[in-house]
Amino acid sequence: MPEATYTPPRFPWSWLAASVSLLAGMAAWGAAAYPHLPDRVPQHIGTGGVDAWTDKSVGSVFVLVFLYAGLTALTAFLTAMLLRTTPLAELPASEPRFAAGSSKRPATRVTARRTAVSLLVLNFAIGLSFVVGNTVQWRTSTTSEVPWWFLLGMLVPILGGTLLTVAVAWQDHGEKRRLNAS
Repeated sequence: MPEATYTPPRFPWSWLAASVSLLAGMAAWGAAAYPHLPDRVPQHIGTGGVDAWTDKSVGSVFVLVFLYAGLTALTAFLTAMLLRTTPLAELPASEPRFAAGSSKRPATRVTARRTAVSLLVLNFAIGLSFVVGNTVQWRTSTTSEVPWWFLLGMLVPILGGTLLTVAVAWQDHGEKRRLNAS
């Protein structure tokens, strides 16, 4: 009897495109702001505002852009690998569903795609947080004060993306319990 092959769900390109567009916008904004930045730019922002400065350079000005580019590439790769993993529901009947390591598999094809989308949304949320960071890093004044909304602007997008990802993981866990019971 020939072994069934698994056809992974389609990669959610539109969700990745949102992150790539955000990244391109960040890079364009940074390139436009770079010539107008002072010789010293914020290096670290603490609870009391900017508490460390560094000389202006491509590396120091675009650090969040470079981090987001790497994170986006890593997230896209991990999402593609997640979608290529055969879900528990589609493992051959001869293979135990909950063999060693299989609990890390998505429960179904639907939960695999849902998890992939949630990871890409989380990546986009992190990018939005970085955009907020750039509002302080790319300003032309050398004041150490930061706006009152800065911390909320950095944390809320990441918190929202994280909560979505946890909710999706909880749904997948429920599907695994349902599969195990049947």
